[in-house]
Amino acid sequence: MTTPSVLDETQLGHLRHWDNLSRRLPHDWSLMQGKGAGEDDFGSYRFQLAYMIYGLALTHRHRLPAAPGLFRPTIQRLIEKLLMPDVWLYWRDVSRGGMVANAHLSEGYHEEWDPVVRDNIMYSAYVQSCALLHDHLFAEDRYAEPGALTFEHWSFFWGGEPKRFPYDRDSLNEHLYWQMVENGYLGVACEPNCVFQICNQPAILGFRLHDVLTGGDRATEVVAGYEKAWADFGRLDAAGHYNQMILEDSKIVAPNAMLAPWVDAWCGALMNTWNRDFVRENYPRQVAEFLVPGPDGTLSVRSAPARNVMGQAVITDTCDTGWVAAWAAEMGDRATLDGLLAHADRFMAPTRQDGGLYYPRNDTPSDADGHRTEVEPMTGNVLLGYARLNVPDGLHELYQRPWGPEHFTEPALTEVGRDVEVHRAEVVDGVLHARLRRTGDGESAVVVGRVPEGARLRIDGREVEARAVPEGLRIDVAPGPAHDLELV
Repeated sequence: MTTPSVLDETQLGHLRHWDNLSRRLPHDWSLMQGKGAGEDDFGSYRFQLAYMIYGLALTHRHRLPAAPGLFRPTIQRLIEKLLMPDVWLYWRDVSRGGMVANAHLSEGYHEEWDPVVRDNIMYSAYVQSCALLHDHLFAEDRYAEPGALTFEHWSFFWGGEPKRFPYDRDSLNEHLYWQMVENGYLGVACEPNCVFQICNQPAILGFRLHDVLTGGDRATEVVAGYEKAWADFGRLDAAGHYNQMILEDSKIVAPNAMLAPWVDAWCGALMNTWNRDFVRENYPRQVAEFLVPGPDGTLSVRSAPARNVMGQAVITDTCDTGWVAAWAAEMGDRATLDGLLAHADRFMAPTRQDGGLYYPRNDTPSDADGHRTEVEPMTGNVLLGYARLNVPDGLHELYQRPWGPEHFTEPALTEVGRDVEVHRAEVVDGVLHARLRRTGDGESAVVVGRVPEGARLRIDGREVEARAVPEGLRIDVAPGPAHDLELV
């Protein structure tokens, strides 16, 4: 007998927090600002938004597959935020070069307003893959419409003529594919001249999803080309950790020289999509170097020392704790994940706000007893929740075994009111099972769609009548404890 997939209170809290953040007014980034300036570091808005979308996608795919109405609106709101100029205007400056790895080439660069036309795979691949995740999971062509992914900005005070760059999921996917081909499948640069292994993994996921939606087999081609291109340099450095990046002009590889946990964790978690055996072979040895045992079975992550470049201390959000937790979750390393989450719950001030659960930003490295307390918004808003909600091989299964057409004929919760928690939503042996709890006095209705002819609705074991609407059957969730719904 299959064990029902039922979310617990902490998992439900993370989902509500992501929904709360998705509903903030335009340009309100409360709780999301990190230590870095300029939106060009690892804790920036684009990464928080993208991994909330990834986390929602994984939860829908593996835990609540019959609740598209819970996830679709939140993902759409987050994609809308991902397209805001607040998220991508950093590229106008970064595109001109000037950092240590490309300053010698900066005379050949220019200020670029289009955030996806060249380089910047650390943004463009997330727009591509998030749009494709949406259209795959909900069997829609929302982002295939011309101009559905448009980047635009105009300011009354500066910036000159309006900037408007229209794309859609297909044109953006095509553009990234040819950038990959033109660079010999080595990958597309993040900052000019810097090709990171990590940031090209989401693009590969996007190619796979595009193949699923439209046919073709570009993901297989890109992976084969990527493997061959990197064979000359090695995915791992001499110490057995993931090489961080390669410089396009000199083909010099930058290893994980400082043993930064985020480099291995982020790369390993994403590369597990298509390269599972390799990632799992190296994981135990790699992760062991980053973990610090604490009291009562807790585990924390030790970070590399802050870098000093040109006499300046580099201030950035490493998100080490969050990335190692996400990595452990994808690897199915329950002991490590439980230890990290126990540490977070004990030392990182879990906070409830408007029904959501998060760990607030804390720039203090440790408490008086040496226990790590530092939390970045990327870790506290997103990655710890992502790790709690993912399942072993979550990204791998999404990549290797995407839903087929038959999934979208099964009954499902196609609309879910905001004041309804969904603890369970899956079809087992043709029967829709859902567990629902009303949390407020506002939107408390759900719609059961794709209803087979002659199906009967039961709530808490009793057959009930539901109001027929064009989309299916509408039910108002009653107050009180969670209610079990079955469509038989």
